[in-house]
Amino acid sequence: MHDGRTGAESAVVSAFGRKKKNRHMAAAAALAVFFCACGRPLPEPPDRIQAGVAYYNQSDTFLSELNDCLKEQLYKLENKHFEVTVTTKDAAGLQRTQDDQVKELIDAGCNVLCVNLADRSDPSEIIDLAREHQVPIIFFNREPVAEDLMQWEGLFYVGADAQQSGVMQGELAAKAIQADSQIDRNKDGKIQYVVLEGEPGHQDAIIRTESAVDTLKKNGIELEKLSCGIANWNRAQAQNRMMQIISEHQNRIELVLANNDDMALGAIDAYQKLNYTETALPVFFGIDGTDAGLEAVAESKLAATVYNDKEGQAAAMAKLAAALVLQKGLEETGLVDGKYIYLPYEKVTRDNVSSFTGA
Repeated sequence: MHDGRTGAESAVVSAFGRKKKNRHMAAAAALAVFFCACGRPLPEPPDRIQAGVAYYNQSDTFLSELNDCLKEQLYKLENKHFEVTVTTKDAAGLQRTQDDQVKELIDAGCNVLCVNLADRSDPSEIIDLAREHQVPIIFFNREPVAEDLMQWEGLFYVGADAQQSGVMQGELAAKAIQADSQIDRNKDGKIQYVVLEGEPGHQDAIIRTESAVDTLKKNGIELEKLSCGIANWNRAQAQNRMMQIISEHQNRIELVLANNDDMALGAIDAYQKLNYTETALPVFFGIDGTDAGLEAVAESKLAATVYNDKEGQAAAMAKLAAALVLQKGLEETGLVDGKYIYLPYEKVTRDNVSSFTGA
């Protein structure tokens, strides 16, 4: 049937119809995409935490105990719907080794890293690797400098305030000296002391020493420094270094301040090896509250220590790791400035040591 339109008119109408049809088809396609997108299931949340844990040196007693606590806390997150795996690496004190180990952990599929830096001033390669693969890092125990931690939003730190531990050690020593006049064996009104420090130049070692000594002075204790030995947080090294110091100063040493329990115990070992009588011993103070340190406090070999809350730190790290992997609950982790979690130290003496031995 002819509608009276010219051929040209029919062509225009036909073209318009095709355009109109095309527009309808495009709209329908867009709606289909929209509804498909709305109906598309959200990505499944991860079904596992695959944690890579890198230690600067697992021969460190405190870190070995912290490692046990951390694995325990991470595995507590596991249930029938959610799997947890933990892979641990030991850098034996070498940052280059640790850089390679972190790469291995990332290549193995770890979706969160817990890193105890071998060299706290040189985390650049680790940070670059993690940022490239979008794997968050929880640094712990050995705090990176603030500028490094700000390089990427996926970097965090869990630990304790080194200054607080030094202040507490100084307070414990001051109280002991004020309560027992026999500590000043030569009765010269001054306390002759030596310090056993961790690594040379290490921030925590420097801060712990300075804070302890300053606190003693603020509490009215007059001091005379006899010697300072580097023992790298290690009991055997502390014993050897202390034997050298004893040979130089004999019975003059009245107080030993050690940056950690292992070095304090190493100093005690030195006196035992040299067969010193108990009345000729100085008083010894440590930091960390390791199992051996707490036992020594209970036995009155160590006058006191400062408890470094490994259980609290492990729990905080596990909670933060879960929040980062699952991408929820970060606001409940207690982060300060969006980056830091600090657990407080506690003083340990013979009077309260029993409350820590079952912590």
